[in-house]
Amino acid sequence: MGFLAPWFLAGAFAVGLPIWLHLLKQHKTTPLPFSSLMFFEKRTQSSMKHRRLKYLLLFALRVALLILLALAFANPFINTSGAAAAGGKKLVVFAIDNSYSMRQGGRFEQAKRDAQSVLSSMNPIDSGVVLGFGSGVQIMNEATMDRPALRGAIMAIQLSDSRGSYAELSRSLRSLAQSAKMPVEAHLFSDMQKSSWPSNYADARLGEGTTLKFHPVADKRLPNFAVETVNSPRRIYDPKKVRIQATISGYGTPAASKKVVLALNGKEVASKQVEVPAGGRATAEFLTLDAPYGMNKGEIRIEPADDFPQDDHLNFSAERADPRHILFVYDASRPKGLIYYKAALDASPDAAFTLDPMTIDQVANVSPSKFSVVVLSDVSSLPGPFEIALDKYVASGGAVMIALGRLSASVHSKVPVFGENVAETKYASRDTERFQTPTYVDPSHAAIQGNQQWDNVKFYQSIKVDPGKSKVVARLSDETPLLLDKKIGEGRVLLFASTFDNISNDFPLHPSFVPFVAKTASYLAGLEEGSPHYLTGSYIELRSATEQGTTVEVLDPSGKRALSLDEAAKAQTMMLTMEGFYDIRRPNGRHELVAVNADRRESDLDVLPAENLSMWENTGQASVNAGTAGDSETVNKRSFWWYVLLAALALAVAETIVGNQHLSVDKEAA
Repeated sequence: MGFLAPWFLAGAFAVGLPIWLHLLKQHKTTPLPFSSLMFFEKRTQSSMKHRRLKYLLLFALRVALLILLALAFANPFINTSGAAAAGGKKLVVFAIDNSYSMRQGGRFEQAKRDAQSVLSSMNPIDSGVVLGFGSGVQIMNEATMDRPALRGAIMAIQLSDSRGSYAELSRSLRSLAQSAKMPVEAHLFSDMQKSSWPSNYADARLGEGTTLKFHPVADKRLPNFAVETVNSPRRIYDPKKVRIQATISGYGTPAASKKVVLALNGKEVASKQVEVPAGGRATAEFLTLDAPYGMNKGEIRIEPADDFPQDDHLNFSAERADPRHILFVYDASRPKGLIYYKAALDASPDAAFTLDPMTIDQVANVSPSKFSVVVLSDVSSLPGPFEIALDKYVASGGAVMIALGRLSASVHSKVPVFGENVAETKYASRDTERFQTPTYVDPSHAAIQGNQQWDNVKFYQSIKVDPGKSKVVARLSDETPLLLDKKIGEGRVLLFASTFDNISNDFPLHPSFVPFVAKTASYLAGLEEGSPHYLTGSYIELRSATEQGTTVEVLDPSGKRALSLDEAAKAQTMMLTMEGFYDIRRPNGRHELVAVNADRRESDLDVLPAENLSMWENTGQASVNAGTAGDSETVNKRSFWWYVLLAALALAVAETIVGNQHLSVDKEAA
């Protein structure tokens, strides 16, 4: 027995109060002289022994009442085993690892057989729960004593392509322990993969009263080779500019020679031999890929296969398309902007665009709708028909990039197409600052994402434009907006408050100019910066906010529909759960192949050391009785303050009754 609030026991010193009342405040009779007693009525007086008995009983009741009140506030408890509290029953959890690494050999089948064996020896009074776990936990059934139902739940668990996570398993076991109200005995059937262990040890903590028993299907590290990463372009515009780089890794392996094969749509197109050092990495590089137009399924694989062939290949997707056309409108008297812009576009690695330059006089009868992007480079004025067509082009979904300089600012008080007012032209001066530099660049904006190294770029002249409803993406040191992004109708306009030449600034002379030109063009053309392959467990966006209510069709790698009818019409994102290729047809009619691969941390088949397992199983034994060696029953603290309070209440009633009788005796004596 113990006390949860032992400091309240100090209240027991209040027993001094009845002692003072009964011993120090006893009634004393003082004899008085009287002349004659003949007129007094003769009565029988109670014996002193009888009166002393009533005083002692009242005293004892009061002392006991105070002691019980002190005990009740101290919250006494007794230790009881969890098994006794639950009537000897416990919840048996069968946790079966179905992560990607369990595909090796017959590990998963062995785990199921071991689970069936443990189920056969389970106590008939115990309840059971079956769960499968990888990166998440899937509970297969409600707690039940029905053995056939438990066997069916074990057999229903399927392998997944997800990464294993012992942290997620521990979280689920803690939740089960809290809701079960009885001891939990968890049986773990797994390859005990080291990479599944959480970086934070506390994440693997078990719930109080939980015992963990291990049933490993692997007892040592298995050497394994895998295709770890593939760097490849998502889109191919010029096959001669394609560069594919594959990394081959060995986990606990000796040095070996491996053949690396590049395959496209199931056919081998190239191969290379690499030497992989012991437990190290090697790189293979392919510099061309003549892919057919449209979506293509790519694969890098290594030969010969090893004991875990599932990770000997890695999928990627590639779309072959023609370059997008950009209309570049410029003033014939200022051709430098064209020279630098074209050089930057040609220097971009993917060759996604073809530049069609035209002077102001040449665009009068040109339709902007033939181009993915229109660039206006410091133009003084535009032909009326072209400017009207350009406004319609943007409103219907087109994209325009405007570079402002001295010519455009001197003619227009309002920027054409962009629609905002020109406030002033700002020049650097020898009397003040000789140049301005960018002090703010929004790193999250798609037009400059990953290209924020503008610190050393010098701007000698800029055009200050009222931002209005546009978003400021970059700003100079004098607070002049440098890059503005504005949504107009269904289209978009980017405004660069300087020129593309090296007169108003030295931006074209910096390495950051090339990615700036390529990224702004891709952003305006709607070429999303997607990945050629994703990991299982990743999410992919299905529709934009403006495409709500439209249907998205998704086929998983097995060829089945991945979305229900309701999800196809409403889902914003979707989790990629299977390795292979997802076929997605978006609301805008775009067809896309999404390549998905398992997390390569699953390829390291090293096992957890024994000390980790020992610490893990002990995290649920904090409440086990330390005095019983080998006893795995949990100890619960059962408080009984309520019963003590009821006893105090009964004593209070008894004290009241005895006290009233004492007062009646005193009245009779009076």
